Amino acid sequence: MIDFNLSEEQQELRNKARVFAQEYMIPYAHYYDKTGEFPRPIIKKCWEEGLMNLSIPKEYGGPGLGSIEQCITVEEMAAGCAGMTTSIYVNSLGAEPILVAGTPEQKEKYLRPLTEDLKFISFACSEPGMGSDVAGIQTRVKREGDYYVLNGSKFWITNAPHADTFTVFASLDPSKRHKALCAFIVDADTPGVRTGRPVEKMGHKASTTSAVMFRDAKVPIENMLGTEGEGFKIAMKTFAMTRPSIAAFATGLARAAMEFARDYTTKRAVFGEKLNNFEVIQFKLADMYMKIEAARLMYLKAAWTADFVGDSTIPASAAKAFATDVAMEVASEAVQIHGGYGYIDQYPVEKLFRDAKLYQIYEGTSEVQRLILARYVFSGYEPAMSKIPRWYNNEPPDF
Repeated sequence: MIDFNLSEEQQELRNKARVFAQEYMIPYAHYYDKTGEFPRPIIKKCWEEGLMNLSIPKEYGGPGLGSIEQCITVEEMAAGCAGMTTSIYVNSLGAEPILVAGTPEQKEKYLRPLTEDLKFISFACSEPGMGSDVAGIQTRVKREGDYYVLNGSKFWITNAPHADTFTVFASLDPSKRHKALCAFIVDADTPGVRTGRPVEKMGHKASTTSAVMFRDAKVPIENMLGTEGEGFKIAMKTFAMTRPSIAAFATGLARAAMEFARDYTTKRAVFGEKLNNFEVIQFKLADMYMKIEAARLMYLKAAWTADFVGDSTIPASAAKAFATDVAMEVASEAVQIHGGYGYIDQYPVEKLFRDAKLYQIYEGTSEVQRLILARYVFSGYEPAMSKIPRWYNNEPPDF
């Protein structure tokens, strides 16, 4: 039977994340957005509150929570500040390849430290010349005795200058595309590993992003995840587990935009009336609410699939594509409702508008999600109709 209720434990986690967002994130979101400083004090407090590294199993010191719990947590936190939440949640993305393909020894060595102290693990997949096309990775790796040697560059890597560890994807032969990809755990202090200066971005300014360069960086063979050629599969399994959370990110931001817009309409008067008395404004808020509700249901289905079915690729792609579009639409409407005030930083919605755009881009663009879904429609989807009629019968029934 379908049940839309959260368990008592899930409600407690949601409420804890909501309180954290309202007490520690919202009051400082404007400051970090303007300065671009890395919000280490906020992230440290988040780690101390047990709201970070949620997917790490209990046997390695973590809470061992599932995708549903991660999603309801990040919705609350993204409603507080998208940039801070990106830098907090990227630990789950960086750790996921180890959860997917790591040996018990690798998990003990690299996951447990994340639960014992505030440490950062970054996911290094995108490159200057590729983002969503994972099979197009150009970073090279070759075997030399007891090491694999990495050469190449990664770009748009969240938390890179602060990372203690990277999960890195590289190719034995770029001409073989996905068949030659490999995945590795790379210590940030490995000789030959260097990070670039933080890049200036439109939004998510509270999240540090930079390049990572590998120049003859030697990685011990025991740091390979899986075997040679399994990197693409590991990356896809990682995204299937983490994309529901990106949909939850977007839902949280959209919810915040709606709430700011709702509050503004109750205070702003035009033509002798409060804004919320105008039907056109009421319809805008109604549309926002409908889309947010739909986005939440979609990410919860994707998260449930990840937790209880296994392969959440299709529902996760659907949820991410839909929810990220919703975030952009709702943020845009919130700016419109605020009028001129929405266009200046005196009100929070201009930041939400800038932050929303990234959700349609990272962890697979909206276009890539639609490609995945289109392929499924034509090659995986099973029509409910056993026989598709060419046209309806124009004759009356004879029974």
